[in-house]
Amino acid sequence: MKTMMELTDIPIQELAALMQSGAITSKELVEAFREVIASDDRSFNAIAFLNPDADMIADTMDRERAEGRLRGPLHGVPILVKDNLNTGDNMMTSAGSFALDGSIAPADSHVVARLRNAGAVLLGKTNLSEWANFRSTRSSSGWSSRGGQVRNAYALDRSPGGSSSGSAVATARSYCAGAIGTETDGSIVGPSAMNAVVGIKPTIGLVSRSGIIPIAASQDTAGPMGRTVADAASILSAIAGSDPVDPSTAEADARGATDYTAFLDPDSLRDARIGVVRNYAGFHDRVDAVFENSLSALKDAGAKLTEDLALAPRAKLRPHELIVLLTEFKIGLNAYLTTLGPDAPISSLADLIAFNEAHADRVMPHFGQETLIKAEQTGGLRDKSYLDALAICQRLTREDGIDRIMREHDLQALVAPTTCAAWAIDWVNGDNSLGSSACQAAVAGYASVTVPMGNVSGLPVGISFFAGPWSEGRLIGLAHAFEEIVQARIIPGPAGNILP
Repeated sequence: MKTMMELTDIPIQELAALMQSGAITSKELVEAFREVIASDDRSFNAIAFLNPDADMIADTMDRERAEGRLRGPLHGVPILVKDNLNTGDNMMTSAGSFALDGSIAPADSHVVARLRNAGAVLLGKTNLSEWANFRSTRSSSGWSSRGGQVRNAYALDRSPGGSSSGSAVATARSYCAGAIGTETDGSIVGPSAMNAVVGIKPTIGLVSRSGIIPIAASQDTAGPMGRTVADAASILSAIAGSDPVDPSTAEADARGATDYTAFLDPDSLRDARIGVVRNYAGFHDRVDAVFENSLSALKDAGAKLTEDLALAPRAKLRPHELIVLLTEFKIGLNAYLTTLGPDAPISSLADLIAFNEAHADRVMPHFGQETLIKAEQTGGLRDKSYLDALAICQRLTREDGIDRIMREHDLQALVAPTTCAAWAIDWVNGDNSLGSSACQAAVAGYASVTVPMGNVSGLPVGISFFAGPWSEGRLIGLAHAFEEIVQARIIPGPAGNILP
């Protein structure tokens, strides 16, 4: 029998089996994860705060199990969520900002409610890039004024990626069985790849955004992070589904799956038609070498690759995407803040900007808030510049992008390196990302799955499988088969030492 501390790194399905057999209890698991956090997180700062109600929830789940009432595969399983998801409990929801320090949400976000209904134990919340990395062009991923700097699970001087930094690091270092992140453009898949975990960025509309501090309604989504594709699929099964409060999810129950673990076929790559998006590689020779080995593994598993494909480059997309994000952020944040009631510390984006200016020494010691200021200056959802930018974004990534290339080449999925290896944390110049493929699925609102593909000097790098809308099941199958063959995840060492 594994020790309790060793149990924190095993898959969700195995944890469920052990609880069902009576070998362990949910409450014992909660304590085991807390012990790992207490002994390890002082170096990594992944945890924003722990849930004071976790023991009570675990006791309830243990009692229900003893009575023969099982809610599903996550029954009694400890899960962490990013600190931009509302929880209607004793934990604050701050998005890493001092302006929302102590803000208690009136109710659970839809994602958190579904996790609770599935029997998951909400262990706590994770640190993140402040305002999900939407404050400054010189921001440092994983840094927030309220939470400080999250550090990469494999090297303390390296970036964890953002903005779901704490969720990725906590998952990698076994502080939880899995976690929830959010993504607008790269915030799930990027930190997942940089910390050697699996991240699923769902189709917009599969997972509700209600009760989540927003950036942009056309691109925002929550999604799961796990140490294996199977773990991430289990969590996705729990959080996916329609929500009347979020109209984008109207088709989720009809188009999504009730159990994404049903797609975990190790033979999924046989005869799979996969396109290689070459213009989203080429930013680093050693990442390219790992990517080439991954392509060889895909071919050895029976996949049929179509090489040298290209999608609209990020430089062509970004100016239009930024207009969309800035415009939608102002609308979305102002709407969210109204839900906090009259006692909320701030009630608008303008209030936030003023708060930051008044507390600049504490809030802006390293970088400013020029992104927030630009968002405040936008003209709304009927502004022609916004409507034109949104149309261009969707055309370049959908009908002239992913849809076209997959149709013309009769493909089931596309692949590219997810992002570069982790760069050094730099509070003066900000992030130094060399490349990322996240923008394609993010801007299109389509599904993407990143899975570890190897490492560069011990720093993890990932491969992304992406396709059109509602393709999560297919991508999970392909990613799982790749994971089984390559087995590229390396367990991080003590204090994040880089592996030789």
